Amino acid sequence: MELFKETLKAIAPPDEKAKKIASERLDNLAKPIGSLGILEDIVIKMAGITGKPHNSIEKRNIVIMCADNGVVEEGVSAPPQVFTKILTENLTKGLTGVSVLSKFANSDVTIVDIGVNGEFNNPKILNKKINYGTKNMTKGPSMTREEAIKAIEVGIEVADRLYSEGVDILGTGEMGIGNTTTSSAVLSVFSGLEPEITCGKGAGLTEEQYENKINCVKKAIEINKPNREDPIDVISKVGGFDIAGMCGCFLSAAKNRKPIVIDGFISSAAALCAVRLNPLVKEYVFPSHLSKEPGAIYMAKEIGVKPMLDLEMRLGEGSGCPLAFQVIDSALYVMDHMATFDEATLDGDKLIDIR
Repeated sequence: MELFKETLKAIAPPDEKAKKIASERLDNLAKPIGSLGILEDIVIKMAGITGKPHNSIEKRNIVIMCADNGVVEEGVSAPPQVFTKILTENLTKGLTGVSVLSKFANSDVTIVDIGVNGEFNNPKILNKKINYGTKNMTKGPSMTREEAIKAIEVGIEVADRLYSEGVDILGTGEMGIGNTTTSSAVLSVFSGLEPEITCGKGAGLTEEQYENKINCVKKAIEINKPNREDPIDVISKVGGFDIAGMCGCFLSAAKNRKPIVIDGFISSAAALCAVRLNPLVKEYVFPSHLSKEPGAIYMAKEIGVKPMLDLEMRLGEGSGCPLAFQVIDSALYVMDHMATFDEATLDGDKLIDIR
């Protein structure tokens, strides 16, 4: 509990002076003012995070929180629960989508068992298990309040360690059958939107299964009555260990004044919890892509961010993060290497700011 409290207190606003310097340089580059759009926003945001107008990223890592969800017994997911354990093992073999994309983007991965319903004998999996999956949220809380805080602190600890080891940017990923259901519940509680809007078909559901999923989210919220003003209460009652763990990663990034990337729908649920715990967290997160899950656009609005890519992806795992890393790298490279009007011997005085 102390780590959680200390982390929340240590989060400070971004460096506005560095952001202003970065913005002025961008406006003086040999191009129409604001013409690089979101790339310019990335540069300015990064300056605010680090306190430096010029930045580069050398070391990347994606933290993948793996956990099972008790609500799976209600038939809310097409794949069986055992898939979580199998796919977690596959992450260590470099066989999954995030593994391949991470390798391409020169990013490491950190695989964390924070609540898988099974045991591993694999040195590539970090054992931080809180429990063997959550409880069935349609029958009561997913976890205790103490477990929720402990899971958040696992995320803080993992991210703190990686940042201390020289990682410049983190991505957030997950592996857990049934976690689009918990994420939809989290979004419905915070936004007030009905589950018909926040729920999607996840890994693939029939219409009948989809209706059941919606009803399960409704039932979970009705039975548990999570308090939207208390993010820990929301996580403990309708969330998952993976969501709580990633939430901790977002809090750590803000505390350490380091950038962190949101992947898709489930990662966004974790980011939303972190932002509700401390609104300043928003200043340290970069949303990667707009998930194909129908609730994803509402998740982004609740967090207050705009995804930089729209590739109709819905894989999860953290697979959007390596793509975002490359966009961020591109933005920072432009800042350092594009000529100013003076250097290009051009007169920029006649250009009009049309932003």
